[in-house]
Amino acid sequence: MLTLPAGRDDVLFETSPARYRHWKLAVDGRVATLTLDVDETAGLRPGYALKLNSYDLGVDIELHDALERIRFEHPGVASVVITSGNERSFCAGANIYMLGTSSHRWKVNFCKFTNETRNGMEDSSRHDGLRFLAAINGSCAGGGYEVALACDEIVMIDDRSTAVSLPEVPLLGVLPGTGGLTRLVDKRGVRRDIADVFATNADGVRAVRAKEWGLVDAIAPPSTFAETVRARALALAAASPRSAGAAGIALGDLDRTIDDTGFHYTHVDVTFDRERRLATLTVRAPRTELPADAAGIHAQGAAWWPLAFARELDDALLLLRTNEPELGLLLVRTEGDATAVLAVDRVLEAEAGDWLVRETTGLLRRTLARLDVTSRSMFAIVDRNSAFAGTLFELALAADRIYMLQTDDDDAPQIVLSERNFGAYPTVADRSRLETRFGSGAAQLEALRAAAGTAYGAEDALVAGLATIAPDDLDWDDELRLAIEERTALSPDALTGLEANLRFPGAETLHSKIFARLSAWQNWVFVRPNATGERGALKVYGSGSKPHFDQERV
Repeated sequence: MLTLPAGRDDVLFETSPARYRHWKLAVDGRVATLTLDVDETAGLRPGYALKLNSYDLGVDIELHDALERIRFEHPGVASVVITSGNERSFCAGANIYMLGTSSHRWKVNFCKFTNETRNGMEDSSRHDGLRFLAAINGSCAGGGYEVALACDEIVMIDDRSTAVSLPEVPLLGVLPGTGGLTRLVDKRGVRRDIADVFATNADGVRAVRAKEWGLVDAIAPPSTFAETVRARALALAAASPRSAGAAGIALGDLDRTIDDTGFHYTHVDVTFDRERRLATLTVRAPRTELPADAAGIHAQGAAWWPLAFARELDDALLLLRTNEPELGLLLVRTEGDATAVLAVDRVLEAEAGDWLVRETTGLLRRTLARLDVTSRSMFAIVDRNSAFAGTLFELALAADRIYMLQTDDDDAPQIVLSERNFGAYPTVADRSRLETRFGSGAAQLEALRAAAGTAYGAEDALVAGLATIAPDDLDWDDELRLAIEERTALSPDALTGLEANLRFPGAETLHSKIFARLSAWQNWVFVRPNATGERGALKVYGSGSKPHFDQERV
């Protein structure tokens, strides 16, 4: 277990099945079962009990880890059943007492992480054929029903008492914050008037009506419930393209050091500059020759560079988000041999049909999406010894600005595109970052694609739209210093709103709505007195007192 330096109390996102307190993972051939049986005494923070299978961030950290285990350690699994080990409660959702006593920042970041985990389930279903089935075998409320909504199918027990509900509005004065409203109407096609009735009824809906309203896909009495779940899970697995005979790889603990200067990994390094309120994120290109075929990739397993750096980057982003809120600007750098990155990209393309390559691409896709929704400013710094090529250039494309050094020296930085920049890692808006960057500029995109492999110096990168600002040697240090000082002097709240608007141009998808619309509303609702004031619904829940609502519409 990791020992933190004195004075640090970081939330850690790395765990393993042997350390789980709340989930049980069982694999039976093509079907895995994730059983939620929350230890109510094992909250991530003191001060609340996780009753009725309710969850906090610690419960969701375990779910996130279990999903990664299934993806990489059990690639033969084609469907995942999510159910409850609690006799009467499938899941009561996010723990209300945790929400009522948490800071605004904690609530927002908690909702963001749960959003990403649910989105990741749908991402694996859409891209990788891993199907999910919710087996609702007890009361299912709020975030519990939202877990079910993230699945491909929902089977509900018809025992005349079990109900599904989204009671946040009538009970708590907040919203179903992990996508419930959006998934009801966009994913399940529930009519909006029915969704309105459902989401304002604190008592919920029992099995027969839930099926009639499209809230679940199937219902079954207790006598045949397990059989029905098993049959539907096997049917989902039979229709999946995932290989039944694939042998998985072990995901060992990350090689990571946390100290007062930052987070340090093998391929990723994060350093803090607290005085200037910024962090520098550096990703290193491969430093040794990598395998050129699937057999060699499998031999390396979790040490294979694309997988290793993706795991490290994902962990670093989560640690930054949760533990370092005042570092408002992230400088994104790369270093090493760009040709080594391009060689990896060619292997990723050539071996795209291999399950480990496919799952690694999925992890990169989800990790880069986590970078897209980072609530801090990001400047990409392209200077000497940079390796912004192909997959690593996606880091720059996720940034708010790209600064590139312009120099005539032999070691002048270059940017190189590969085929991976044209759709391998779509954003939550289901567009490549290049397409997001250029909007409707289809001709420009096609020209860039035709020139993939070309090295762009600073002047050419400016013309091609691949860099934002390109100071020369004389102005480089001053330009960066001024840009950093100006950015960190602005309101963090205003910048978060600015960046979130600019990062999601164009048409919306279910996932972009959840982040760009629903999350923004939930963020606002959380700071209103109706929810979190002294007499707000979250604060007085369970006390016997009624909430007091300011009745003005704002």
